Amino acid sequence: MSLQGYLSIVLHAHLPFIRHPEYPDFLEEDWLFEAMTETYIPLLRMMRRLTDDQIRFRLTMSLTPPLCEMLADPLLQERYARHLDKISELAEQQRIEKRGTPFHDAAASAADELAETKRLFNEEWHRQILPVFKGFQDQGSLEIITCGCTHGFLPLMATDEARRAQISIAVANYKKHFGRAPRGIWLPECAFVPGIDALLAENGITFFILESHGLTQSNPPARYGTFRPVVTPSGVAAFARDLESSRQVWSAEIGYPGHPNYREFYRDCGFDLPYAQVRPYLHEDGVRRNTGLKYHRITGKLPLDRKEPYVPTWAAETAAEHAGNFLFNRQAQCRYLKEVLGTTPHITAPYDAELYGHWWYEGPTFLEMLMRKTACDQDEIVMITPSEYLQIETVHQEVMPCLSSWGANGFFEVWLNDGNDWIYPHLHCAEERMVELTRKFPNAEGDLRRALNQAARELVLAQASDWAFIITTNTSVDYAEKRTRDHISRFNGIYFQIMENRLEMNWIAELEWKDNIFAEIDYRAYAPVNHRASAGAVYTSEDD
Repeated sequence: MSLQGYLSIVLHAHLPFIRHPEYPDFLEEDWLFEAMTETYIPLLRMMRRLTDDQIRFRLTMSLTPPLCEMLADPLLQERYARHLDKISELAEQQRIEKRGTPFHDAAASAADELAETKRLFNEEWHRQILPVFKGFQDQGSLEIITCGCTHGFLPLMATDEARRAQISIAVANYKKHFGRAPRGIWLPECAFVPGIDALLAENGITFFILESHGLTQSNPPARYGTFRPVVTPSGVAAFARDLESSRQVWSAEIGYPGHPNYREFYRDCGFDLPYAQVRPYLHEDGVRRNTGLKYHRITGKLPLDRKEPYVPTWAAETAAEHAGNFLFNRQAQCRYLKEVLGTTPHITAPYDAELYGHWWYEGPTFLEMLMRKTACDQDEIVMITPSEYLQIETVHQEVMPCLSSWGANGFFEVWLNDGNDWIYPHLHCAEERMVELTRKFPNAEGDLRRALNQAARELVLAQASDWAFIITTNTSVDYAEKRTRDHISRFNGIYFQIMENRLEMNWIAELEWKDNIFAEIDYRAYAPVNHRASAGAVYTSEDD
């Protein structure tokens, strides 16, 4: 059968910048370590297997600037290596302890996976995984896109200068890590308002990912709905999420990850083992927490104490079946759409990357089997990256997408509500002060330039949408509030020192050590466009 449609799988890999050199052990750094072990490295191993078997695949991933900075950081690399050592030691103990029990296969499989992860990370990749991602991009199988520089919620910023800085700093950081400019961007939280597209075009971005109703309620209405991208008046393409393919994975009722054969996320050795046995593998506070070693399967809607042993072979077989079902459904969907719309449809299927491996342990296996089946078992669906698609299809309807996000209820209430609205007056004041500083000091040098650059770092760190999200979801609220207050306080301290000509460089050096993100940052990213030209302080990509 002839080509019926295109499919773009897009994974959004993001974590807030969490790095605390002032402490020997910090709980929230585990968020990165878990994602590396359970999502990022498994995805890289998947891509290697496909490449070794000469299987054609296409995958699009955002690797956000905070995530890139953490993955490239020597301190966090060292701490992750220590984390791997501890968990691997516990896994090997469990491999021995579980021999002759129904949990043996689960324990042996987990120990083997960790051993291979350790070998790759330490010996083959020399603790550097960004170059491995870059290698798959350079070979054409992976497209890496960027995001706002700290995942700042762009529509809720007070100034275009702040929005523009989030984008331009991200572009500069992408160039540092991947050796070229990004073509696409995952807008933080997929949050869009008209005008953001013009800022993307200014920074050379050619496409972005959008929530479904951004197109279905666009002006004028998108003729093909979410099944072909559109271009905005600024010439930037918008790819909108397909609800049907998302629902098959995300839905709590019909989604694949809830199958009884899959690994149970909420049953963990950190709580199952005797305290004396697990204590050496916990944080210094000694509080029981997840270790990542999980030996039970979902089983069904049962209490955790009634979950049955996890069987890796059953789970792998189920993932292969689900991959086949997903492909079958996309084929049927595309056949129908092509007939009804009179055009070859494009399906955009975006997901949080951490779903694949962290929350849904078998997710990377599902993706691998989907890519193998798509490449080898049919010719109706072609996997493609957005950039490749835009090279094939060059004529698109021009519309202006509507205000939208992929948060609950589709708009902005997750990030602006009674629980977190206190954040924004402080952020808006800091944005305006940062613009003021760039006007007053258009060509700073020496210590003043260091102080201005650090002020920019503190502002973008305070803007991370993660803090407002965490407050809304009532998880790690104290930490999110403290991070917001700390960065705003540090920014204001630097601002007044600069304005009053009393720089305390020892303190600023301490902040550079603590909040060391974006070594390449240039505070002139906040300069108003007209001021950049008139002041002779033009900020261009060559300055990055």
